[in-house]
Amino acid sequence: MTLDRLRNAQRVLIIGGARSGKSSLAERLLADELEVDYVATSAVTDDEDWNARVDLHRDRRPDHWRTIESTDLVGLLGADGPPLLIDCLTVWLTRMMDRHEAWDDAAWVTAEPQLAEDVRALTQAVASTSRRVVMVTNEVGQGVVPATASVRRFRDHMGWVNQHIAAVSDEVAWSVAGRFVLLEVL
Repeated sequence: MTLDRLRNAQRVLIIGGARSGKSSLAERLLADELEVDYVATSAVTDDEDWNARVDLHRDRRPDHWRTIESTDLVGLLGADGPPLLIDCLTVWLTRMMDRHEAWDDAAWVTAEPQLAEDVRALTQAVASTSRRVVMVTNEVGQGVVPATASVRRFRDHMGWVNQHIAAVSDEVAWSVAGRFVLLEVL
């Protein structure tokens, strides 16, 4: 019954920690679709471990799914097409912070409003999309307090992104240890 709620929802957000099973759950929700646009927000880097993680995700995808490597989530959400699986919002935020040089303490004053606009535009696009969308994101606020101001900014903004996207999602699932629970609005 719970899985049916997720499969039938127009907008689904799946949140969890690293290796919690969130991407696998997202893929299961769209497994019966004839077409899926899999939006990979990550890029291949010079980091071998990261590339191995990307390869694991790539190898799990069905051959008939189209992979789009992009951070233009607003454009993709605004276009007609098959269901979108966005994996993941955490890497998207990282890349937006890179784009605006938001990791630099001195640049933060000008980066913050740009980042806020990116989040506002993404939230609006998710709320108004005609496409079915399943989004994956990380819960990053339950661990230790980061030692640097830039990583604390990232953690805080990731929490805000998750709250904004959850507010416009039909269903939100929390993934832990390969299991999930639906999060209800009170």
